[in-house]
Order: sequence, then structure tokens, then C-alpha cells
Amino acid sequence: MKKASWKFRGAMLTAVMVLTASILGACGDSDKETSASGSVPVKLQLKWVPQAQFAGYYVAAEKGYYKDEGLDVTIVPGGPDIVPEQQVANGAADIGVDWVASLLAHQEQGLPLVEIAQIYQQSGLVLVSKKDKNIATPADLKGKKVGNWMGGNEFELLALFDKYKLDPNKDLQFVKQGFTMDQFLAGELDAASAMTYNEYQVVLEQGIPASDLSVIDMNKEGVAMLEDNLFANKEWLSKNKETAAKFVRASLKGWKDAVEKPDEAVASIMKVVEKGSTSEAHQKTMMTEVAKLVAPSGFDMAKLGFIDDAKFKQTADIALKFGVIKKEADLKAAYTNEIVEMANKK
Repeated sequence: MKKASWKFRGAMLTAVMVLTASILGACGDSDKETSASGSVPVKLQLKWVPQAQFAGYYVAAEKGYYKDEGLDVTIVPGGPDIVPEQQVANGAADIGVDWVASLLAHQEQGLPLVEIAQIYQQSGLVLVSKKDKNIATPADLKGKKVGNWMGGNEFELLALFDKYKLDPNKDLQFVKQGFTMDQFLAGELDAASAMTYNEYQVVLEQGIPASDLSVIDMNKEGVAMLEDNLFANKEWLSKNKETAAKFVRASLKGWKDAVEKPDEAVASIMKVVEKGSTSEAHQKTMMTEVAKLVAPSGFDMAKLGFIDDAKFKQTADIALKFGVIKKEADLKAAYTNEIVEMANKK
């Protein structure tokens, strides 16, 4: 029996599953309000269900890093019907996690949001194909059937097609891909979208060796877009900069631990996933791949959290070119490194 992608299986989990890092706290002016324990409440909204993709936050919670900062953090899982930007904009959460392209689109819609830290330094999106499909380079996608989940996940691929002068409407079949890898495994797609830490691992778990696969990496092709970041409501942030800095400091500490001690990070994750929804082995593999995105080879971990101007601009430029946003992003308003700088002063 074929295994579905964990991304899709997560969609079957209930969105009301709320996993707390400590006692549930209220939203609002967190620098002024305190919980019954005397800590400042902060609610973090994830973009998906608990998995190694978010390991740093769960490590920070379990090891007491948030508590050490005087914070009472609630980690709220996401799901297929949860839009982190909306949750943060309407005050249901204080800080959210999502991809930068999604944040840009919601900023353009008028939501008062600003990025305050960048966790993933590279894109995890790849195109995977079986070698018998003869797709050694992106140019070989011509005439092929290429899948993507769409709904905001397709823009790196559109940039890739554009780079190689491929019209997705004429030169190839660009089709909607399900949230499992079943179409790919059944040979219905010549090339399928996959996250290095998720769907690609599902393919390997089905017994297809890496030596039988060809992979097109968005980072190597120069069309990568920034992914998991932390963002906040501007109004909340204006009143809670110190709280935000404490949260970021503790979160970065959690992420550094997760990268250095992946087995411990997975142990933290397995305590919060829904029973039977995933396996420890899968989460260990996911954590290994996530660590490569958070801390790529040669990356200075002292810079973790800082938003790279060039990478953000590349993401915004691709977003503009392919219609994620309709006008050029105001980069000064879209993100700030002030909070990370504050977090690093202590």
C-alpha cells in the first residue's frame, strides 16, 4: 500500500488540536498583560501540523527557553483551512509562520503584517523525476507532464520555466498535483514537486533509490524563494518589541539546538504529534533535511534569523513577475531586522 505524503496526512488532523508550550495565554498587549504565572503570553500560529519542520519552537518550549525569557508560549498547529497571516492579522495569534511569498501577498491585500525573522535560509522545493524519463536538466522538461500542488506553491517552478524559455501552457503540461506522491509513483507524472524534507523522502521510503531519481533544485537554479519565516501584526509589534525579541531569542536558541541535536529535537516532536499520524523514522529524516535548510553548508549560525536583503528581493521579484503580488513590494515595510538585532544584544 502506498504511503501518502505526510503533508496530506496532516490535513486529516483536526485543526482544533492545540498543543501548548505552557499555559494558554491571551492575545493583545503582551508587554502589559501577564498570565496567572506572571509570564507574558504569546501565541504562535504554525502553517501546518506539528512535525520536524517546526522543531525549533517545540525544542524551545520543552527546554524552557521561552519560560527563561518570562514568556508563556502557546504553539497552535495549522492545517488546510488555517491561514497564519489571517490569524495574526485578526489577533487570534501574535506571531505566525509561513512562506515569504504568502506573506507578501497578504501584505499587499492590506493586512498589517511584517516579517521579523527568517528561519529557513534555502528553499526546500525540488522537482523529482525517474531517470527513465530522461529529465537531466530543466530544459528536458519540454514536452513532459510536470506536477505542482498549485495554490501558491507554483511560483518557483514558473520562474524556472521562464529561465529556460519554456511556456507552461505550450511547451509542457503543467498540472495540479495531489498532496500525495501517488501520481508520481504510478507514473502519471514525468516530474513531480517535492519538498526535500517531506515528499522526496516519501518516494525514497517506497523503495525507489536516489540513484534512480533525477532532482532539479530551485536553489541551484537561482529561482529559489524564501520559505518559513516569523511575522507579526504591526500594531501588536509596536507595543511588544521586547516581547517579540525575547520570543525570537528563545526560538533561535531552540533552532540551534534542533540542528545540533536532531535526535533530541525529534523526541520533542514525537511528544506532540497525533498518535499514528507519522513515524519517528520519518521525522528523523525530515529533521535531517530541515537542518540543511536552516543551516546550509558554510552558513554562519550567528546570522540565523536575520533577513538577507538579496534573497528577500529575489523572492519579491519572482512574486511580482508571476502575479503573487501586483505591484513592487515595499521592502522597507515588508520586513525588519530590528527584532533579531534586539534578540542578539543579550
